[in-house]
Amino acid sequence: MTDQHWVNLDELEALAMKKLPKMVWGYYSSGSESEATLRDNRAAFLRYNIMPRLMVDVSKVDTTLTLFGEKLDFPLLIAPMAYHKLANPEGEVATARAAAACRIPMIQSTMATVRKEEVAQAAKGAPFLMLQLYVTKNRDFCRNLIMGAQKAGYKAIAVTVDAPRLGHREADERDSFHLPEGMAPVELDSLVSAEEHARQATGDEPKSAVARVFYNQMDSALTWDFVAWVRAFSSMRILVKGILSPFDALRAVEVGVDGIIVSNHGGRQLDFAPATLDCVANIKRAIGDTVPLLMDGGVRRGTDILKALALGADAVCVGRPILHGLAVNGQQGVQDVIKMMRRDFEQAMRLSGCPSLKSITRDKLLKQGEPLSRL
Repeated sequence: MTDQHWVNLDELEALAMKKLPKMVWGYYSSGSESEATLRDNRAAFLRYNIMPRLMVDVSKVDTTLTLFGEKLDFPLLIAPMAYHKLANPEGEVATARAAAACRIPMIQSTMATVRKEEVAQAAKGAPFLMLQLYVTKNRDFCRNLIMGAQKAGYKAIAVTVDAPRLGHREADERDSFHLPEGMAPVELDSLVSAEEHARQATGDEPKSAVARVFYNQMDSALTWDFVAWVRAFSSMRILVKGILSPFDALRAVEVGVDGIIVSNHGGRQLDFAPATLDCVANIKRAIGDTVPLLMDGGVRRGTDILKALALGADAVCVGRPILHGLAVNGQQGVQDVIKMMRRDFEQAMRLSGCPSLKSITRDKLLKQGEPLSRL
């Protein structure tokens, strides 16, 4: 198996693991504590089988959808992930160019290694860009980041609500994770001044000081009032990312969010939180069609996308496989991941008798242990 010849995302993951330094691989691949939630995100997809309907005309399948007023070729977005330059020197620029080439939306992390304006230029041709936001105690920082994204052409922000502080990621502790010289989360510059760097008594490099100041700034007092606060000065759509409970989903709708991302942070926050796929159906029942419902966590196959949609998601967000593609073959590697997922999704639709997204319904799934008579 060479870097240019892999036939599924598991093989790509193995190539990326060989290519990346141990510390970087540990950061990208690990979850929190015992990593139970990380493993369960994948295992959840194995708990559902697909019940095909036959003698259906699937000579053509329509994978298109409209999301936030933009037409998407198929229901996939690039999830927000930190530090793309650890995988490839072009970092988020290469990822954004791949998103534009494949015409899918990208969500950029607050912890990006390329400024949002440069990413916006690279992503021209993508349906839209979204900025993931970690909420800090410093509201001026949040306001400036949001307004800068709006000025750069971003259409929405995804407010991460499951991180009052970062989860305990033992791989990072074991590997003494740090950013290499010359690399930094560039959007965080305004949080810490050169003078504050100089006053650090620990002897850390400035880049470590920036990260520490940021983590200390994470707002553990965040409440739903934040949505109204953003509405007062920004016209961008607001999504909340990190919802698992249908009660939180209902509250999000009540305060007027424009979308929900069902997420457990890739298994990197609260360990033993439920797998995201297991939460989708209950949240969909709670909120109906009031706002778009997205999900992330463990998506690796076209059949995974079909299962998520059958349970009520409008689209899925894919994270780690994007980084794997970026590490193995830069922009082209990311495009190859997206193309493979689209091809496999179309194949799953055909073989299950689903000519359109609307035909992907709950009765196409059979959860393990359910009697066939349920159908």
